[in-house]
Amino acid sequence: MDWVTALPPGGGRSYNSFLVLVDRYSKTPIFLPFQKDYTAMDTAIIIWNKLSVSTAYHPQTDGLSERKIQTLEGMIRRFCAYGQEFKDCDGFTHHWCTLITVHELAYKTSIHSSTGKTPGMLEKARHHAVICMQDSFKYAKERWVKNHKPPDFKIGYLVLVSTLNLNNIKVPKRLKDTFAGPFMIKALHGPNAVQLELTGELMNKHPNFPVILLNPYRSSDKYLFPLRNKPQLEIPPSEEGEEKKLVKVLQEMRTRNKKERQYLLGYRNPTQEDKWLLEKNITNADKLLRRLRNERSHKE
Repeated sequence: MDWVTALPPGGGRSYNSFLVLVDRYSKTPIFLPFQKDYTAMDTAIIIWNKLSVSTAYHPQTDGLSERKIQTLEGMIRRFCAYGQEFKDCDGFTHHWCTLITVHELAYKTSIHSSTGKTPGMLEKARHHAVICMQDSFKYAKERWVKNHKPPDFKIGYLVLVSTLNLNNIKVPKRLKDTFAGPFMIKALHGPNAVQLELTGELMNKHPNFPVILLNPYRSSDKYLFPLRNKPQLEIPPSEEGEEKKLVKVLQEMRTRNKKERQYLLGYRNPTQEDKWLLEKNITNADKLLRRLRNERSHKE
């Protein structure tokens, strides 16, 4: 083991030296950023071994460490020869101390001239896994594009809607289902959005959703799950007129401003909320009022 000092400060702790440790058998090096003013106690806490400290350059004392120091200095010099920092292809700035781990891995995966094998092979009987992130990302993207097929949604298909952005469902956030539905596709808005027939708690939500929040609905196998009931789709209110939406209308009446009379309307769909409307705003008001009066007369 040996130290390399007189380096420009680098890293979050302003390291100005590094410690070199070498395994005599496998030639495996370990490079550790260090402070020049670390004491013997600090060094013993980090790593303890028999010290063989040499002068600035005296290979006869500790030839292994001196040789590794030359190699490491040559590797770092190519990045920090004209300054203590360098920028990579992505524009990120690095100090020399951030390169030590990378250079240590590069050295462990290189064939040593005296052994004919890599230090990693002699140390662990296997080569260190060198991960090429850019190549890995490129390969993963090619596989995803090749195997991924976007869902082919059509009008009338049943889909499940992600509840990720639905915060007002009457269930605790941690316990709510990941998907809600199924709902029927009512219309297509290009390849990236659809319009759904929403029912239940989502009745008042905006019906358009991006396809990234949808999953195709697949019914359960009746042989594997014989007791699982099929979902009952609620029929949304029709848009063909008020008289076709209503079942038992005009349940009650109240006076507004002591002049205008309002009636409470009940709808066919149980999820549709009742509404108070003026008589002039009700379609077929005469027919519905007659029905209400007849019901009251029978009760009396």
